[in-house]
Amino acid sequence: MAKEVAWHSLSWKEAIEKLKSDSNNGLNEKEVKERREKFGRNLLPEEKSLSKVRIFLEQFKSPLIYILVIAGIVVLFFKEFTDAIVIFGAVFLNTIVGFFQENKATDALRKLKKIVKISAQVVRQGNTKIVDSQELVPGDIFILSPGDKVPADGRIIESNNLKINEMALTGEWLPAEKKTDALPKKRSLADRDNMVYMGTVVEDGKAKVIVTATGFKTEIGKIAQMVKEAREEKTPLQKKLARFAKIIGLIVVGICLIIFIEGIVTGNTFLEMFTIAVAVAVAAIPEGLPVAMTVILAIGMQRILKKKGLVRKLASAETLGSTSVIATDKTATLTEGKMKVTEVITETKTGRSLALKIATLCNEAFIENPEETMEKWIIQGRPTDKALLLAGVEAGINKKELEKRMIKTTELPFSPINKYLARAFTSDKNEDILYVSGAPEKLLEMSKYFRKSRKEELLSSKKRDELKDTLEELTGKGLRVVAVAYKKIDNLKDLFDNLVFVGMIGLKDPIRKEVKGAIKICRQAGMRPIIATGDHKLTAKAVALELGFKVKERNIMEGRELDKLSDKQFGERVKDIQIYARVEPKHKMRIIQAWQEKGEVIAMTGDGINDAPALKKADIGVALGSGTEVAKEVSDLVLLTDNFNIIVAAVEEGRAIIDNIRKVITYLLSDSFTEIVLIGVGLFFGHLPITAVQILWVNLIEDGLPNVALAFEPKEKDLMKQKPQGHNVPLLNREMKTLIFIIGILTDFFLLALFFYLLKYSNYEISHIRTVIFAALAVDSLLYVFSCKSLRRNLWHINPFSNRFLVYAWGFGLAALLLAIYLPPFQTLLKTVPLGLTDWMIVLGLGFLELILIEATKYYFIVRHETNI
Repeated sequence: MAKEVAWHSLSWKEAIEKLKSDSNNGLNEKEVKERREKFGRNLLPEEKSLSKVRIFLEQFKSPLIYILVIAGIVVLFFKEFTDAIVIFGAVFLNTIVGFFQENKATDALRKLKKIVKISAQVVRQGNTKIVDSQELVPGDIFILSPGDKVPADGRIIESNNLKINEMALTGEWLPAEKKTDALPKKRSLADRDNMVYMGTVVEDGKAKVIVTATGFKTEIGKIAQMVKEAREEKTPLQKKLARFAKIIGLIVVGICLIIFIEGIVTGNTFLEMFTIAVAVAVAAIPEGLPVAMTVILAIGMQRILKKKGLVRKLASAETLGSTSVIATDKTATLTEGKMKVTEVITETKTGRSLALKIATLCNEAFIENPEETMEKWIIQGRPTDKALLLAGVEAGINKKELEKRMIKTTELPFSPINKYLARAFTSDKNEDILYVSGAPEKLLEMSKYFRKSRKEELLSSKKRDELKDTLEELTGKGLRVVAVAYKKIDNLKDLFDNLVFVGMIGLKDPIRKEVKGAIKICRQAGMRPIIATGDHKLTAKAVALELGFKVKERNIMEGRELDKLSDKQFGERVKDIQIYARVEPKHKMRIIQAWQEKGEVIAMTGDGINDAPALKKADIGVALGSGTEVAKEVSDLVLLTDNFNIIVAAVEEGRAIIDNIRKVITYLLSDSFTEIVLIGVGLFFGHLPITAVQILWVNLIEDGLPNVALAFEPKEKDLMKQKPQGHNVPLLNREMKTLIFIIGILTDFFLLALFFYLLKYSNYEISHIRTVIFAALAVDSLLYVFSCKSLRRNLWHINPFSNRFLVYAWGFGLAALLLAIYLPPFQTLLKTVPLGLTDWMIVLGLGFLELILIEATKYYFIVRHETNI
């Protein structure tokens, strides 16, 4: 058979002929077997969940971890077991923290994608039988009834009032009314009303269908393939860390090579210089950074979870803070996903009551538990009928009591041809009356009069035009409109002529209450919200205008228009488009790709099967808790309560994560830079001011807990006033580099001056001098950690003790320093000696002097930033 046949453009007879089937008898068993061998079973592949072992191993996929492991192997080679234990301990701690956090998130979503396993009623060899939907093949004839899940893609042969809910596939929440007529070839997926698609649900009616596609060839199958092939983008943090680790690696290798060559040239042995080069490498690598970053991300995940957002991967938590574009579906994301009456247009108040009375009686919805309170009601029926019934209840109309007084005598059900539902009643006053509810344009054709006050007046051409204008105005607002009319029955002749037009009722899918405020905050935070929906563009535009979007026709694009544009042409227009209507999965992928190529970090929200490929492709995929399992499985963030405000809260937490990561990097790299210069300059003059083990003690014990404690820093108030930071914004900004450089140079100047002074003018042993330098380096770290609490405010503008974990960590660091200097076992390990009062006065004096100079540098940048605003 031909590939990619536009089945909707063929008549049903042509489709049967092309598929070599029979509309009455179906296929025979031999044909079914041959086709199954050719096309395979009607199945979609299941993706296996990550095992605990895989999750554990994933924690090692970090450039910084690679550097630590290499350093550990090198020191192990030289039998420096203490150094090796400390380095591998840092790797293990990072791995364990990351594993427990990601495994917890994975367990929360352990329920994986469910393959639709359903039965199908098929016609084979002239007999009707029930088979497993997996057994269906192209050319099979199957029957659909209310409540059925469609087992495969197919072309409708016969249809009797068939209505199918295709929301999971197309994003359109109103049921599609199906027919058998051939359609234009270029019809979008959501408008192919003569086709049915696998996984969608029959709401009403019956149909006979011929299978056109199974398995991977179905529309859901194509989406599954797109999900499989979609390249999962690295998060901005992962990209920045890779660049950051590469720079650190190159610098470390370069410095070590220079020192090694310098030592060999000046007459030192190969082994001695290699050992010293390793010491420099140990000094350069911020061993505590991977642990601290993992803890920061884990804490961010927990904070977001408290606000009902489940982050599935650690690195994704940070990405939220970098988000610059949010591409959101309309239905059930911006809106509630249910109908509600918003306008009743009649001539008078009594006319309004009559309109709702007619809408209530011409209604197939019902309340299962009317004895319960209204909040607990379970209402069954079509979305429109349920909304009209509720509107009647809110107007004081009791359907059950009304039906006792108005006895139904006959009914004409709604059909796509008639486009109205009519019911005849006999009232308790023994009057016969016909109530009609349906399409406004149809009822206007059938009406001769209109209801004004309590009288019926002739429906003039002028009044008819006025009503048509009102209808156009309502539909322009994105409303679904139902008209109501009546007629007193004198005889059965010309029953549906000369109706009395009562009015029109406008219904809409209401905006979620919190969304307008959330989108306003998004814009204030420098993010750009865009709408990508399967709905009609007028509906999408009406929602956008209600949410405060300033849109014109040039800001709206339909899927079919996007199809005509090349990637280059689309890239030139993408920044102008705020609304995408009638979009399919392939369109969403192009939208995301276009923004990513411009260096933006894009988040995509969605809940349907049709959203899955885009959710995976996006930098951050946001799935609704009420959405499909497929959407949740490929997403990075799940909104557990479908509350759009969670996205804003998650973005704020993401920005706090970036903020705290920068604080930790500034803190740790200042130490690393200090230690590199300290050792490098010392070696240049033939001395080692501090040992490798002492450096590791400072990096992991003195800095270890304070840098992790910075992860618990509260959010700063101005986070949502900052601009989002995309892929191209480096992890190390200019202010951080300057601070790191100044902290390092100042510290090295004081420490080297002290080292060489003591070396030349004191009678201290080298172990005593190294102990003083060790203590001074540790005290500097313990003091300027408070400067790192905020990189945008001075120490006197913040509460230094607001983070109790930092206070505890500071106390632990001080205690650990004293133990390292005065406890014999640690003295043996670290080659330290006890210090006197004079030594401590020098150490503390240098520490506070450096703190003052650091705050002065921060003050300069703060004033400069405020001047530029």
